[in-house]
Amino acid sequence: MEPSRPPSLGDLSWHVAQMCNAGSCVAVATNGNEFFIGDSKSPEGPILAYSRDEWTTFLNGVKRGDFDHLA
Repeated sequence: MEPSRPPSLGDLSWHVAQMCNAGSCVAVATNGNEFFIGDSKSPEGPILAYSRDEWTTFLNGVKRGDFDHLA
């Protein structure tokens, strides 16, 4: 995981959870096989970039409850 900037942030379609409270949420976008994570309060960055494999591994961990102890 390293800070990154996709070629054009404005060309990405950002998504936040439906339960996003007052814009203080994690924003996620994709561009091919890259997944980008940002802060909805700071749309200009910083942005973290992940490969499809890294993103899939993370999502599987969330579904398994691997991060539940952090909430």
